[in-house]
Amino acid sequence: MAQPTTARFGKFRIKLETAPGSGIFAAPCGFTSKSLTLTKNLTEVNLPDCEDPDAVAWVGRDAESLSASVSGEGVLAAESVETWLDAWESVDSIGVMLEIEFPAKTVTWAGKMHIATLNPSSEQGGRVTMSTEMQSDGELVRTVSP
Repeated sequence: MAQPTTARFGKFRIKLETAPGSGIFAAPCGFTSKSLTLTKNLTEVNLPDCEDPDAVAWVGRDAESLSASVSGEGVLAAESVETWLDAWESVDSIGVMLEIEFPAKTVTWAGKMHIATLNPSSEQGGRVTMSTEMQSDGELVRTVSP
């Protein structure tokens, strides 16, 4: 049996554009967990049986739109706090680059996202942590490079 080729935590990068339109991206420090959710919104219609109109209809589905969201949490790093706050305060969506690097190829999504939530929190005796969620604003273009 062959083992699957996988990517480690540090090879999944969430990068934000350092300045609007700069084309320079950097991964904010502090994530201890992160995720990318790709969503396809569907419309539904009942498909009746033409030969037996009393039969229970099957549901047909058509793709309506695509969306992506990113969530993550970890420690609130001084090196990244202003990056997150500036992005959240921006009325415009920000440039993002999401990468998953495998040994033989890298899958990248690039586009614009809004910072929908920032949630700094802490408990007595602990450190300040933060969770965040980003929502796509238009298309995220996927590329695969060797």
